[in-house]
Amino acid sequence: MRAAAWRGQGRDWLRALPWLFLLGCAYGQTDGATALQKKLLSEVGQWAQKTHQLEADQFSFAPLDTRVQVQTCDRPLVMDLPFATRETVRVRCLGSPYWQLYMRLVLKSGVTLAGASVAAQPALAPAAPASVAVVPPKAPASAPPAMRKVVVARQLLRSGTTVNLDMLEEQEVPTQGVDLQAVTSVKDLENGEMVRDMQAGIPLRSHDVRRAILVKQGQVVILTVGQSSGFAISARVEALQDGRMGEQIRLKNPESGRILSGVVTGPNAARGL
Repeated sequence: MRAAAWRGQGRDWLRALPWLFLLGCAYGQTDGATALQKKLLSEVGQWAQKTHQLEADQFSFAPLDTRVQVQTCDRPLVMDLPFATRETVRVRCLGSPYWQLYMRLVLKSGVTLAGASVAAQPALAPAAPASVAVVPPKAPASAPPAMRKVVVARQLLRSGTTVNLDMLEEQEVPTQGVDLQAVTSVKDLENGEMVRDMQAGIPLRSHDVRRAILVKQGQVVILTVGQSSGFAISARVEALQDGRMGEQIRLKNPESGRILSGVVTGPNAARGL
């Protein structure tokens, strides 16, 4: 009888093992998500303190939507203030996977975004005697704001658009508030491809544009050989793979069947090696 009872208890434990395993996984996932959220709040909090000149006890963050799942990022997070109110922080991971979320600052009573508490108005000074002329102090001359050159779009640029110089222009804008990754020269974006839609007049950042595919597999490419020798020979060849500016690709001579190599120099153009 005792042996049968032990066997029955053993079967009960075997049936319970899968449920115990799932319960342990659920606890592990919860702990991991909590740790990621704490890490996110810490990083964004430090950025907000530096950007808004706040102390840690002067603000907090509105609770994240319960549907938002904080993910890891394989590179440092990028933070900025996308709206004029400056209370909403946009947090982005530009690595893999790409993601972004918005966090709202909640300031304690009497605290401004400049980091200073609202102070009482100073008492008025006693009026001067009527016989004494009061000369108002001269206002100190304010220094002109530091400026920085940025590149903006002349028109709405849709995602996937191949950029040319006529679509862009350089402007001087105040340095304050400009993204550190803003592009400073239109030449850096020539033959680029838009990664996302961008409105006209908005400074373009390095991660808004990537190198465009200038040669596509199966297309005819003009291959130039011998430029450095004082003469040049051009031939029509077939691209065996896609290529971006400066990339080395494989090409095929359709007449001889010979496989060649070249470096992409422009739309449907390459330099022989």
